[in-house]
Amino acid sequence: MLIRAPVLHEVNRPQVIEEVEVDEPRAGEVLVRVIASGVCHSCYSSARGDWEGTQVPGILGDEGSGIVERVGPGVTAVQPGDHIILSWAPYCGRCHYCGLGKPVLCTAFASKVWTATDGTCRFHLRDGRDVHHYAVTSYAPYTIIHESMAIKIDREIPLDKAALFGCSVMTGAGSVLNTAGVRPGESLVVFGCGGVGLNAVQGGRLVSANPLIAVDVADNKLEFARMVGATHLVNAAREDAPALVRSITGRGVDFAVVCVGSMKAVEQALGCLAPGGVCVVVGVPPSRELLTGESLTMLGGEKRLTRSVYGSNRPSVDFPRLIGLYQAGKLMIDELVTRTYSIDQAEQAFDDLAAGVLARGIIVHG
Repeated sequence: MLIRAPVLHEVNRPQVIEEVEVDEPRAGEVLVRVIASGVCHSCYSSARGDWEGTQVPGILGDEGSGIVERVGPGVTAVQPGDHIILSWAPYCGRCHYCGLGKPVLCTAFASKVWTATDGTCRFHLRDGRDVHHYAVTSYAPYTIIHESMAIKIDREIPLDKAALFGCSVMTGAGSVLNTAGVRPGESLVVFGCGGVGLNAVQGGRLVSANPLIAVDVADNKLEFARMVGATHLVNAAREDAPALVRSITGRGVDFAVVCVGSMKAVEQALGCLAPGGVCVVVGVPPSRELLTGESLTMLGGEKRLTRSVYGSNRPSVDFPRLIGLYQAGKLMIDELVTRTYSIDQAEQAFDDLAAGVLARGIIVHG
């Protein structure tokens, strides 16, 4: 199959729309016609060189939805015509961590970020060179994924909105519901109110966290956070966030979730914690940023610092749970979509993301 897709040839250079050949799905794989892709900051960070390890040429996209076109040998999870969410974390179901009910820690596919799960590529330039695929490669109008990454959903759910569940909704809400395990009445502060952070705020609202504090450096993002349930807003560009959070809570917060890739934000979040509090780091800071020894002294009083991978989700449990909340009107998804783009506008989508004007942008394939 020959498709048009935005290809990244060099870090920190614009993506180029060109023709790419797509292989047929192999054993255990699914060919998907992608309907929509969220514009995620992790793709932006990879494209701009903030993270090490970007493989070029490559096609980005880690948040999407689509319709199953064809399946490879042995596939039983889905069939052609099924509507699906693309999950970026494949799992084998057999390794130690899958057996423990922690498929996001699956060791079978742990290092396959820029290839198919067998370590090879399914996309190729016209001259025969491999094109690496980032996560689910949802910036392409067709993609190939492992069957464990295809999460079947009800056909009544709008696929353009369903795309957001593939990363920002699951990662953000899951960091609060699963990783942190916030309970009703416990206090929560969320640093960074982009797509992931807004869904962390929503996770706090779903479990009645109180107070539910949102921190960002942009007033428009703080207003987005108010829309989805934040009780207090803190602009860290103008205010001393830790001091203000402590003044709101009296003793500090029970939980802090950091959804922006910044060690400064992590340090500020640690400064917000009450004794026994937990800081959950979701955003990935640039490789050059380090956590200082001084900041680690903030962990006195049995405070804890931990990471959240993909909201600590269990696909067969957590995707249906969040989708059910959306169908019941308890999870705001439609309201998060600020703007839609075509694949020819992929660079404009990155520019808007960097400018901070989006709650979530979506690339919609024609």
